[in-house]
Amino acid sequence: MLGKTLEVLGELCIGYLATRVHGRVMKERRIDDVVLKEMRREKHIGTVGITLIVVGFVLELTMRI
Repeated sequence: MLGKTLEVLGELCIGYLATRVHGRVMKERRIDDVVLKEMRREKHIGTVGITLIVVGFVLELTMRI
């Protein structure tokens, strides 16, 4: 159980960092509009991914109780 918890925390950290980096680059506008559009899409997909990881973790916990 501890291993799964640490794995999820690691995945969340990676997902959080990726979405923060994309948000920062979009804010500073140092990349052209095509790249910004793609990064915006990646940020949304990353947010969905983080949500799925959390939901999966909660389901895993409730199944073991």
